[in-house]
Amino acid sequence: MNWKFWNKKNKATPKKKKKSATREWVDAIVFAVIAATLIRTFFIEAYVIPTPSMERSLLVGDFLFVSKVNYGARTPITPIAFPFAHHTMPIFGTKAYWDGIKLPYYRLPGLSDVKKGDVVVFNYPQDTINNRPVDKRENYIKRCQGTPGDTLSVVDAQVYVNHQEEATPSEGQIDYSYTTSGIDVNPQIFDELHISLYEGNPNPTMTKASAVALKGYTGIKSVTPRIEPKGTVDTLSPVFPSKYPMHVRLKAKLPDYKWNVDNFGPIIIPKKGWTVKLDSMTFPLYERAIEVYENNKVQVVGNDILINGKKTDTYTFKMNYYWMMGDNRHDSEDSRYWGFVPEDHIVGKALFIWMSWDDNAPFFSKIRWSRLFRGIH
Repeated sequence: MNWKFWNKKNKATPKKKKKSATREWVDAIVFAVIAATLIRTFFIEAYVIPTPSMERSLLVGDFLFVSKVNYGARTPITPIAFPFAHHTMPIFGTKAYWDGIKLPYYRLPGLSDVKKGDVVVFNYPQDTINNRPVDKRENYIKRCQGTPGDTLSVVDAQVYVNHQEEATPSEGQIDYSYTTSGIDVNPQIFDELHISLYEGNPNPTMTKASAVALKGYTGIKSVTPRIEPKGTVDTLSPVFPSKYPMHVRLKAKLPDYKWNVDNFGPIIIPKKGWTVKLDSMTFPLYERAIEVYENNKVQVVGNDILINGKKTDTYTFKMNYYWMMGDNRHDSEDSRYWGFVPEDHIVGKALFIWMSWDDNAPFFSKIRWSRLFRGIH
């Protein structure tokens, strides 16, 4: 090689001006923001558990990593948004996104489909107040109990899928009542057995194993699960479908399902390509999915159902749907109250806990060391 020619050429080429320290910092920050945004959008994202709806599987203060790869990353529906803010700007309280541009739903290929038993993060489907875009709605975390095409029911707090008993999460819990021989229970016993007492709920909440252990203590006469009897309806917190008040049901001859949180269904979870026959029994169950999630204009004129102006008695679904429930069955707002979760609301699969922080513990005991890097099952 003619090195003299190379050196001569280099001498003729002006040297690039060195970047200033400020410019280097700006470039580094911009690169970090773009890289972090891509990682959060397409690979993995951190979340924190704010409520006890998944106890005792997940505790308030658990910090999770959620995989976007497992089910396939959902491409942004609202692409113009402030980095690292979900839907609201901190301090200012203004919108952290611009909804002037909305892209159609699309999901990249994933490693697997959503399976029964998976702990899933999704956008809250019943966002009727803020009316945010799908990807800017509140993030919820629940366990998938039913997948597209399944027939699901709850009988005495036990979930059945396709007429088969579904495994109950080992750390799942419900409310119990107990009686004693007249002696007050030592609060330390509740702490040792991880029994929860929630504000506004006079009944202790515990796992089945904790209930068995409590029953073995001296002075405890009985420990009984509080199961809502079949056919009773909680008028203060009615379950799905709860859109229609009783006087509307009677006038329109709609059915009164008489379902509650412990005795619910059976109900068929919509599957892409499934055609449902629409009548007075099925229409209340699937109306929201047809109208809101799949963007159709739905009208009822007399006894006729009109979809996009055409009279019909059937509908074929365009998306898959899922049934999500909290492991804390009596303290969870889930599909029993607002119905199906559409596939375009799915965010990702919860993988493991990387940090767990107990706000109510003494300062030097706030970190729950035993929960660090624990997988989620």
